[in-house]
Amino acid sequence: MTQLKNTILITFLAVVTSPSFAQEMGFEEYNPTSTLVVPGTEITKAKFPFIDVHSHQRDMSVEALNGLIAHMDAMNEAIMVNLSGRSGKSLKEKIDNINKSYPNRFVVFANVDFEGAKDMAWGEQAAAQLEQDIKNGAKGLKIFKSLGLRNKDANGNRLAIDDPRLDPIWAKCAQMGVPVLIHAADPKSFWDDMDADNERWLELKTHPRRKRTATDPAPFEQIIQEQHNVFKKHPNTKFINAHMGWHANNLEKLGELLDEMPNMNVGTSAVIAELGRQPQHARAFFIKYQDRVLFGKDSWKPEEFPTYFRVLESNDEYFPYYKKYHAFWAMYGLNLPDEVLRKLYYQNALNLIPGLDTSLFEE
Repeated sequence: MTQLKNTILITFLAVVTSPSFAQEMGFEEYNPTSTLVVPGTEITKAKFPFIDVHSHQRDMSVEALNGLIAHMDAMNEAIMVNLSGRSGKSLKEKIDNINKSYPNRFVVFANVDFEGAKDMAWGEQAAAQLEQDIKNGAKGLKIFKSLGLRNKDANGNRLAIDDPRLDPIWAKCAQMGVPVLIHAADPKSFWDDMDADNERWLELKTHPRRKRTATDPAPFEQIIQEQHNVFKKHPNTKFINAHMGWHANNLEKLGELLDEMPNMNVGTSAVIAELGRQPQHARAFFIKYQDRVLFGKDSWKPEEFPTYFRVLESNDEYFPYYKKYHAFWAMYGLNLPDEVLRKLYYQNALNLIPGLDTSLFEE
């Protein structure tokens, strides 16, 4: 009996240690190649010229702009909106470089440093600086997620998005006729328990600093509500809600919010993975709200744009996304009508952002 057990053990060890035996692996490593054979083609160039309303460029020297143009032309990007314009001298230098090189291909949005907000006089001063930035050529205001997550007022308290000391800033944008592109909070899953039920588990494992709690710094629902409070309090200010307001995974709710707040628009930045897994529902949403959605990408990686084009334009099935920690599922095309694509790619942005060159979109 002992000899039989030893024989079985030796045989088992020989099998599990052989190269052909499937090794144990973690979720991060498991990334099988699909055996599905279906028609489909990568789309490297957008069907219509587009405006990317959500880009970040720290370097806007003339040399850097020369390099960007080559990539933009290759994928039919007509205008890039750089949301990292900063303020004052730094912003003016960026605009001067644009005017020296490609005056109709780049625009910048100004930024406000909210750290240390003190009183209403502080808000008025910030609005006055913003007015000067707009006069110097800024086409809008970008609000980073640090407002609501990290920014502190002069007393060291979390600065809420709907803090009344900031009202002069929102009002100034309405007065000057420029939009506010605002990123508030993070995906709701960052606040959920980090367990097997969390779709963002891999992202939180690889980027642990993104984990949030109800007290670090506040509940997701509270931060999002602060944002909506601002939209409602300033109905004459045009807002572009970045990342589809983190409701791309619940388009019915997002539609209700759009109906409730007519001055709120949304951008597609960093949420194409949510749209590509619900093609029928997303297609119906884009058609219904075709005047309220703008194209945006966020991180500047030209090799990732084809996934956006393919989701929006094609009828392809089951094609890969480019970041497993964002989406471990496959994409499907929405096959949007040309009328909707034109609005998404450029018409809605032309209606919201002043002073853009409309001749770039003549067909």
